[in-house]
Amino acid sequence: MDSDEVVPDPTHKVDENLDEKYPNRPHNHAPTFAFHELYLNLFNPLSEIKKKPPGLAPGRRKVGPQGKGAAGLNPYELRRDVIARFISRWRKDVGDDIYPAFRLILPDKDRDRPMYGMKEKIIGKMLVKIMKINKESEDGSNLLNWKLPGQSSTPMAGDFAGRCYDILSKRPLRTEPGDMTIDEVNEKLDKLSIASKEDQQTPILAEFYRRMNPDELTWLIRIILRQMKVGATERTFFNVWHPDAENLYSISSSLRRVCWELHDPNIRLEAEDRGITLMQCFQPQLAQFQMHSFDKMITRMRTTEDDPVFWIEEKMDGERIQLHMAPDNSVPGGRKFCFWSRKAKEYTYLYGNGIYDENGALTRHLEDAFADGVRSLILDGEMVTWDPEQDAPVPFGTLKTAALAEQRNPFSKGPRPLFRVFDILHLNGTDLTRYTLRDRRNALKKALRPVRRRFEIHPYEEATTAAEIETCLRKVVAEASEGLVLKNPRSPYRLNERHDDWMKVKPDYMTEFGESLDVVVIGGYYGQGHRGGNLSSFLCGLRVDDSHSSQGAEPEKCWSFCKVGGGFTASDYQEIRHHTEGKWKKWDPKKPPTNFIELAGGGAQHERPDMWIKPSDSVVVCVKAASVATSDQFRMGLTLRFPRFKKLRKDKNWKTALSIQEFLDLKSNAEQEHQDKKFDVDNSRKKRVKRTAMRPLTIAGYDEKENAEYLGPSGHVFAHLNFFVMTEANAPEKKSKAELEQLVKANGGKIYQTNTAAPDIICIAERRTVKVASLQKSGDTNIVRPSWLMDCVKQNIKDAGLSDLILPFEPRHMFFTIEGRDEEISFNADRFGDSYARDTTVEELKETLEKMGHLKQESEHTLDCRTSKRIEALIQRKVDSGYTAPCGWLFRDLVLYFVTSNESSGEENGRWSPNLGLTLAQNTARFGAASLTTSLDNPGITHVIVDQDMASSLQVVSLRGSLATRPGKKLPHLVSSKWVEESWKNGTLLDEERFQVRR
Repeated sequence: MDSDEVVPDPTHKVDENLDEKYPNRPHNHAPTFAFHELYLNLFNPLSEIKKKPPGLAPGRRKVGPQGKGAAGLNPYELRRDVIARFISRWRKDVGDDIYPAFRLILPDKDRDRPMYGMKEKIIGKMLVKIMKINKESEDGSNLLNWKLPGQSSTPMAGDFAGRCYDILSKRPLRTEPGDMTIDEVNEKLDKLSIASKEDQQTPILAEFYRRMNPDELTWLIRIILRQMKVGATERTFFNVWHPDAENLYSISSSLRRVCWELHDPNIRLEAEDRGITLMQCFQPQLAQFQMHSFDKMITRMRTTEDDPVFWIEEKMDGERIQLHMAPDNSVPGGRKFCFWSRKAKEYTYLYGNGIYDENGALTRHLEDAFADGVRSLILDGEMVTWDPEQDAPVPFGTLKTAALAEQRNPFSKGPRPLFRVFDILHLNGTDLTRYTLRDRRNALKKALRPVRRRFEIHPYEEATTAAEIETCLRKVVAEASEGLVLKNPRSPYRLNERHDDWMKVKPDYMTEFGESLDVVVIGGYYGQGHRGGNLSSFLCGLRVDDSHSSQGAEPEKCWSFCKVGGGFTASDYQEIRHHTEGKWKKWDPKKPPTNFIELAGGGAQHERPDMWIKPSDSVVVCVKAASVATSDQFRMGLTLRFPRFKKLRKDKNWKTALSIQEFLDLKSNAEQEHQDKKFDVDNSRKKRVKRTAMRPLTIAGYDEKENAEYLGPSGHVFAHLNFFVMTEANAPEKKSKAELEQLVKANGGKIYQTNTAAPDIICIAERRTVKVASLQKSGDTNIVRPSWLMDCVKQNIKDAGLSDLILPFEPRHMFFTIEGRDEEISFNADRFGDSYARDTTVEELKETLEKMGHLKQESEHTLDCRTSKRIEALIQRKVDSGYTAPCGWLFRDLVLYFVTSNESSGEENGRWSPNLGLTLAQNTARFGAASLTTSLDNPGITHVIVDQDMASSLQVVSLRGSLATRPGKKLPHLVSSKWVEESWKNGTLLDEERFQVRR
């Protein structure tokens, strides 16, 4: 089977009783639009907004997210406007059933249509056949090798749909838009998804070719590949369609339900319909990405002095699975099961639909797995592969194979599926998502009877300090585990949300576990998008030595070992091209270069590259990684986890690069050293934690003597609102940034750490930091003072929490107001600042009386012009084509300490050097989301930054001595400020050794 071919799920069944299941489903009063309406009035306009955000047309003023009317709209509002116009037309001209259109607009969210089993390579072959193109011709080669640069001036290397358009537009059967309706396209796509062979799929694609013009076909290909990329997320479409659409999708994962049950935007979901439902797949809670400081992570989980406990769980290397169990009335005492993955793919056919399902790899072992009285439940957990012989989990990637083997032989001693349960969300008809994790865990223990090595409750440890996290992390590293997950035991379950209540910790972030190895480049892969047309990542290998050669002598041959694509600068790519120019050859799967390169998988040729190169013609690169992991995708059977390019080894050739035996020796020595090394933890400072007794969760009919306590939010005034809190509050009362974020979350709001992470984000600040100044300078976002948050909460309390009142912005609430909004905001208070919408405090009344005599306007302070221009020039440089993540996250996991010339020379600390280069590096790090510290005693410091031109050798030696004597703390990198600047310019974290302070 081709490596990029996807096999459709043969068990997928179409529900033929839709009218019974959805008795109130809407029906359209007219035929659906023609398919070309989608791309003319929706896809193309949205793509244009994505490509080129609206500039300032003559006579127009740029206005931020809340600007309205003739003053202009920001890109997000323009997208909403395009979508709203399309939906309005559909409702008027077609009807209330928009499901046919949404299936094509959001194809990756349509769980009712199975995968097509077609990826770029298969579609390219079909188009070559349909258009009768010679495979050896320029167009034929461009279609079949879409990642490679075109043979002439063909654009869009790495963009398959774009490459298709370029070729289709030369051979169109139609130039005008086609006549296929949206319903017809859906009907053909249903047939395409059921067809399992290429000769069944080709006639369907040929009909699309006959009846569509090149633009329509290009968008159709994007729909088949489920790669729309129109610049608007499903959240935007859902919010325009209905205010409860996103919530319903989170609890059901059903696009059909969203369209059919919420067709009237004026009818809201009832309270009982807002929770998860038995036998309905939901979108699970996800763990937040790791911060570098463990102390900061603990603080963000809202631990308090009264209850500072958090939980530590091992992060498992498997597949996230939700299990639903309901009574089966067809069998006395029977139970029926359903299994879904995080992406809502159903796996019931694999793990079993009942206790007596002979094809169930898991359920046939669960007859005694539930306590008496448990009739129905929903469990959240991880399905892993367990090897009984080693009594240890098997790395990810073997789960389906193990499940199929278990189906054939349920009592074999080979690897088997093991379901590790870490949460219960439904029990005997009661939705438990709003109960605390502590209560849910207690209910889980009472409801299940574990089945050893098949169905178990995932363990956790209670902790209160960062030291305990590091101890557990070192333990899982020693056991080659995936990492840790920290959880807040006081938290509810948050559907379809990545929240600070769950935070993952991976050993990949702990650099002391990394390896640095010299490997040979033996292959290259063309990139996509910005990287299209060039080799953007490389296949690296280990040299075959005498002991691993079948010929006895040492051949010119390498075994595949890892892929490296990060850490390269533009000059690194250029230098590799310079040394290998003219030596690359196209990989031919029919004639693989087995004399020089050996891949894994035999004929399957795992991880085969687009281009290959002889080891003697190639270069040696030094790479470092987090750890070594087993893998059947590389010939070594091992690979590097998250490898990163370190430097080009010009002093080495393939004969002096790392050999297979040398690597195995290194690995063995490292493992032995790891066993010998003891991690001493200072327990003298650790307080003994008295475990508080968990209050059991009581379900009606389960234990009537006890009641469960719900520790939910104190209000809902900020429900459905998104916030970016940038500074602390000083008035009317002092609150830290963390306390403000807690206030928002406790009242239903969502917190993000950038102003672009979600739509309609409200930015909160009252102090001009670099981030605030940059946002203010852009002029397209209001910045609101924290006092507005406190006023909304206080007013909500006064109204007994009945109104959930969002107060309008008043002039006193605004730290910065975008152009054109001043007048609108001023209407929310009188000319003396007295609010029309809320109760005035005594202090405000005094201020109002004073203003009645003399109104003064305070002038805004301005940034130093020269400094701000240089900062702006630095941060707005385009990142290199190899960079994919948002530039604002480049330094997000790092803690940086900048050394001033005064400090390094021994002068009293506290006064920064006027050196502009160091200041620019400092501001750049802030823009890249780094945490800056002013204390060298901070245990989380990862990098100490010095301006090498300003520091003397004695100062550097003194600084190194200070860093080396920090007891019990990690040794940070000591680098020059050039490391920050060059990493930012190249859009990737560069290797620190290049920028070490050498004096």
